[in-house]
Amino acid sequence: MEVKYPPVAASRRKHVAVVPGDGIGLEVIPQAVRVMDSLQAGIEFEVFDIGAERYLATGEAMPDRIFEQLAQADAILLGAIGDPRITDPNYSGQILMGLRSRLDLFANVRPAVLLDDRLSPLADAGRRQVDLVVLRENTEGLYSGQGSRFHPGTPREVAIQDHYNTYAGVTRIIRYAFSIARREVCMADKWNAMPHAGALWQERFWTIAAETPQITARHLMIDAAALHLLQDPSHFDVIVTENAFGDILSDLCAGLAGGLGVAPSANLNPERGQGVFEPVHGSAPDIAGRGIANPVASILTAALALDHLQLGAEANAVRAAVRAAVRARECTTDLGGSLQTDQATDAVISRIGVVG
Repeated sequence: MEVKYPPVAASRRKHVAVVPGDGIGLEVIPQAVRVMDSLQAGIEFEVFDIGAERYLATGEAMPDRIFEQLAQADAILLGAIGDPRITDPNYSGQILMGLRSRLDLFANVRPAVLLDDRLSPLADAGRRQVDLVVLRENTEGLYSGQGSRFHPGTPREVAIQDHYNTYAGVTRIIRYAFSIARREVCMADKWNAMPHAGALWQERFWTIAAETPQITARHLMIDAAALHLLQDPSHFDVIVTENAFGDILSDLCAGLAGGLGVAPSANLNPERGQGVFEPVHGSAPDIAGRGIANPVASILTAALALDHLQLGAEANAVRAAVRAAVRARECTTDLGGSLQTDQATDAVISRIGVVG
């Protein structure tokens, strides 16, 4: 799946900000950097101290001065955020939601590609062709933080979480969906149960679809979309949906492609040319520090960053090398191999330039 980006100037070195994060992020994000650095593609890396240790020591998750530096980078490579010592949701919220909202990264792009048939939970080989993108609106919907609580902590408590949508926000994510589709855009919603938001999404989707007749437009209820994905994911190309639905649906698609350990993502503002690139998986504190974390999701996330930097040939070489290593079982145990994190990365690097 080709994801389109505004051009990054080819006449200068690309600057990638690196935020390893927490848990296994501290192990797998450096592996992604190793892969990118092996390409000798004129990329310079700057590592930023953002994570649990800073927060526990200073109470600051992401100081404004560091945010301003991150905002100047050509791409931000972000590891998983989360630490069992920190129970305050504001910690991860300041970093993850802070970057998405402050940089207006409205498009959450989550490709799902099956690397090898053995990773598929589907029995029918004809239905194992997983090559799709879940495009999730990233700044509105249920995750926008709109809402309130009344009489908290009492039997009379009422909690309201608003599903917030705007004409501009819905329009731009749907337009972007049609711009990256190869053959079809499927919009998934629940308009009959959410008639106000649903009416806006329906009107914008069919209007934009009529302007893009070369791409087939299809609509499914979100629950029906989940069912159809389990039955035969090969029927899907690009699925566009709101924030919470996209979060859930993209994890389902990751499962169809072999699990969260192979799931990359990009948070983009294609209009401004800014992007934060992060693997979908969490910080996995139960295996952190043991050298067994799967680096594939981070490496494939790095490939998305390479696309963003207008290094498409290098990105495709990385994807081909990952696929070849996984098929040869030169990978971590969760994918059927026996390698440590750094060894699995070595297997990918050794194949770059050898496979096409």
